[in-house]
Amino acid sequence: MIEKLKKWASYLKHYLYALYLAYHHKDVPIVAKIIAVIVVSYALSPIDLIPDFIPIIGYLDDFILLPLGIVLAIKLIPEEIWSDCKNEAHQSTLKSLPHSKTAAFVVIIIWIIMATLLFRLFS
Repeated sequence: MIEKLKKWASYLKHYLYALYLAYHHKDVPIVAKIIAVIVVSYALSPIDLIPDFIPIIGYLDDFILLPLGIVLAIKLIPEEIWSDCKNEAHQSTLKSLPHSKTAAFVVIIIWIIMATLLFRLFS
């Protein structure tokens, strides 16, 4: 079980890096770039949609939402570009995570919108 989780985490890391590379590719459609930025930003964000300390459902976003976002982004990226990005991600060794002001901005905007909606809902 532990080995499967380690393998899954390794795939996740490579796919997220491949999405990051695809985001910077000039021939990727804008919708795919937007989804890729959201997925990578959410994966690297220390803030979860559902906090992990909530039993059972706290990990739903990590085990369900994140893979679904990755699959959606992959489906929107042309196959030959995705193949190139995936191969580059597997060949490179990621020594440090990429830093993106755009990704940070997207995460902040999402949290402001969610906080506003929750505030209006409970007010």
